Amino acid sequence: MEWSEIILRWLHVLAGIMWIGLLYFFNFVNAAATKEATAAGEAGPISKYIMPRALLFFRWGAVATWVFGAALLYSFAGFKGIGDAFGLQGALAPIGIGAWLGTIMLINVWTFIWMNQKKLLGIVPATDEEKNKARRVAFLASRVNTMLSIPMIFFMVTGPHQNIYH
Repeated sequence: MEWSEIILRWLHVLAGIMWIGLLYFFNFVNAAATKEATAAGEAGPISKYIMPRALLFFRWGAVATWVFGAALLYSFAGFKGIGDAFGLQGALAPIGIGAWLGTIMLINVWTFIWMNQKKLLGIVPATDEEKNKARRVAFLASRVNTMLSIPMIFFMVTGPHQNIYH
């Protein structure tokens, strides 16, 4: 393994920890805490200070994880390997499954979670009805990502990690 692959792998894993760590924080800690804080009339600081910053690192952590993963795949398998991975062919099929799951999760982050969180945080104007719908869509997309993260991480680490095409 070359130094470039070691560095890319490290960056991929580090960005993934940021992304999935925040995903788990949102689903296992923040959701319940925000519900309790809202009931106590104390949720303002969470929405104003914590969520915008956490969502910034969450969505860009998703991008960084995907980009570093694609670069890592290219570094040890080339363009043919990327095609094999995403085509679920040969030895790269397991990494391809993880890559597809990660791609779906990335799309969920930017299309469903972030677009709806902007309404909930008041970044874009929304009626109460739109906010209620946005809350449900963001919640469901986040829970889907939580469930997809389990097999995604499994396939991320079980595929071949050697220079199979060069």
